[in-house]
Amino acid sequence: MKFSIKGRNMNVSERTKDHVEKKIGKLSKFFVEDTTAHVTLSNQKDDYTIEVSIPIKNSLIRAEETSNDLYVSIDLVEEVLERQIKRHRTKLIDKNQSASSFSELFIESDETADDENEIRIEKVKRFDFKPMTAEEACLQMELLGHSFFVFKDADTNETCVVYKRKNNTYGIIEPEV
Repeated sequence: MKFSIKGRNMNVSERTKDHVEKKIGKLSKFFVEDTTAHVTLSNQKDDYTIEVSIPIKNSLIRAEETSNDLYVSIDLVEEVLERQIKRHRTKLIDKNQSASSFSELFIESDETADDENEIRIEKVKRFDFKPMTAEEACLQMELLGHSFFVFKDADTNETCVVYKRKNNTYGIIEPEV
């Protein structure tokens, strides 16, 4: 596994790079050799955030963790990534779909994901879309007390999603045509 390690608002020491490569490197057994893990370390006030993205065919495995200790954040993100990777293997329909980034041993192993990692849909909601602006959708989301809201954009007539971000700002997901 290859690493691309960057620092944002901080300098990344060799000791930190070694720790990242050691911890995230444990996941290399799941991937082919030329897979690259993109790691971004950042510091804001007393919080250290680590973001790790591992591109795989037609997808991306990503995790982000924040704590007041850089090395704790690194340890936490490694655990989250490992859970996501194991969950992703159960989703592989056949070896040719998304499997080219994973090692053969990982795909063929008999180990199955825990029941707690299995995705279960417990409730389905259906509702009519009313065309509205993104600002109106944000207000509607706040009124409902949800962290996201699906709406039909009044300008483009496309289905979009607004969501609340960690820093109390909003994001929008629009379909790419």
